Amino acid sequence: MKREQLTEKILDIKREKGWTWKYICEEIGGMSPFLVVGALLGQMKLVKPLAKKAAELFGLSQVEERMLNEVPMRGAGTPMPPTDPLIYRFYELVMVNGPAWKALIEEEFGDGIMSAIDFNMEMVREPNPKGDRVQITMSGKFLPYKYYGNEQGIPDYGFKEG
Repeated sequence: MKREQLTEKILDIKREKGWTWKYICEEIGGMSPFLVVGALLGQMKLVKPLAKKAAELFGLSQVEERMLNEVPMRGAGTPMPPTDPLIYRFYELVMVNGPAWKALIEEEFGDGIMSAIDFNMEMVREPNPKGDRVQITMSGKFLPYKYYGNEQGIPDYGFKEG
């Protein structure tokens, strides 16, 4: 079985049982819903105790349970640019706002990146009379670039200089 086939099996069971992602995440627990759903869709991995809970919930075999615990090929299956309109909007946000985000982060923190590994994300529904809004909050650790081969007096890392 390939990982994509396990994802389809999980989605089939979800449909058959009439489960919501919220229900599934409550049953498995232990991590952010983004990570649990991402793992069930093949983009993240579940730690062994959560893979076991997911396998029990979905009636999966031991091999399928182990697949949920394997490090996935993240991003596989999503064409670039994305064709799904909702996913494309996120791509568009980065294309349009990315240069400003980069400039503002570098001005505040220095020469580096925001981690997508040491990272938190939350989503809430924000009621609005003109139509409910999706509020997404992202928080990633700042990782300064290391200036390897630097000479004496040159900083080791790209933190903002005083």
